Amino acid sequence: MKRFLIKVLALVVVVFVLGVVLYLYVNPQFGATISESERQAFTKSNQWDGEKFVNQSETTMDISLRTIPGLLKKQFSGRAERSPKKKLEMQTFDMGSWQRDTAAFQFIWFGHSVGLMKMAGINLLIDPMFGGDASPVGPVRTKRYTDSTIHIIDQLPFIDVVLITHDHYDHLDFESFKKLKGKVGHYYVPLGVKRHLLRWEVSEENITEFDWWESAEIGEVQMTFVPSRHFSGRGLSDRAKSLWGGWTFISPKHRVYWSGDGGYDAHFKEIGNKLGPFDWAFLECGQYNKHWHHIHMYPEESIQAAIDVQAKTAIPIHWGAFTLALHTWQDPVQRFAAEAKAKNVNIAMPQLGEVIIFDKEEKEYWWENLD
Repeated sequence: MKRFLIKVLALVVVVFVLGVVLYLYVNPQFGATISESERQAFTKSNQWDGEKFVNQSETTMDISLRTIPGLLKKQFSGRAERSPKKKLEMQTFDMGSWQRDTAAFQFIWFGHSVGLMKMAGINLLIDPMFGGDASPVGPVRTKRYTDSTIHIIDQLPFIDVVLITHDHYDHLDFESFKKLKGKVGHYYVPLGVKRHLLRWEVSEENITEFDWWESAEIGEVQMTFVPSRHFSGRGLSDRAKSLWGGWTFISPKHRVYWSGDGGYDAHFKEIGNKLGPFDWAFLECGQYNKHWHHIHMYPEESIQAAIDVQAKTAIPIHWGAFTLALHTWQDPVQRFAAEAKAKNVNIAMPQLGEVIIFDKEEKEYWWENLD
């Protein structure tokens, strides 16, 4: 009987493992696996070490088998206390207003790292994660602070270029890409991300991959993919098998920097020296923890990054939508504002869905009176 039970248990384990593997293979949410031809193509990149993409500086996370149980317990408990008590409001997108002035710079932040920008008449959409869940493949969900935002995609104008910083779920969203089909002219993505889009039935001719410091122009806008200090991966075996980074946008009238995700490092000064100064810098500010400090900045470092890239105005992103770390939802911007005041850095914090106006530093912020 004992031997029989052992065989049954072994069979159950095998079936479970096969089920997981099949799920990973069939579910398009995971994207596609790296091919041998891609591996060969990546050897041309200075960031590819033969097996994976690497950062400019040694980058680690202080996580081990010993610390994982405690971190998971903290991560998945007490979320309600770290999140807004009520759903956050998203301003309604006004197509008429957006299209009225084709020459002016306009920007809308939709929470987390989703940005719609119009520069020199070109519509640019960055990291379009409009989905309602940042953990779409796990048993524990990470719900958005606002009501469903996926419908906003139907209201948007035609997008000349969608730009991606890296392939994590909270930046590259399968549900949003399905919704965007037919509304996008071209996709600019880091090396290795094209394979995900191809699996999602985006035409290869509409996708361009970028290594760090590579540029492209559309109309009067030059876009350059620049370094960040982070990592990538959507499945169990593709960690660092695609590149990560930020973007700069330069037109005859405006200069914009978008940091993407990542920890503080020397690349900010390098970007500022090569491509700055910038009128506006959109900087990662949120989802940090001492255990993964190398890949997510503290808010004080975000302000220093604004100084390094020579930004006239700094705007925090990567907050206001999901609880992905152990800090409260307002902690990033409270610290960001305090450090900006101490360092005399001009900042702006638009409301969700608001068209940004950069004419002066704000003294009061929309989130201050919320719980």
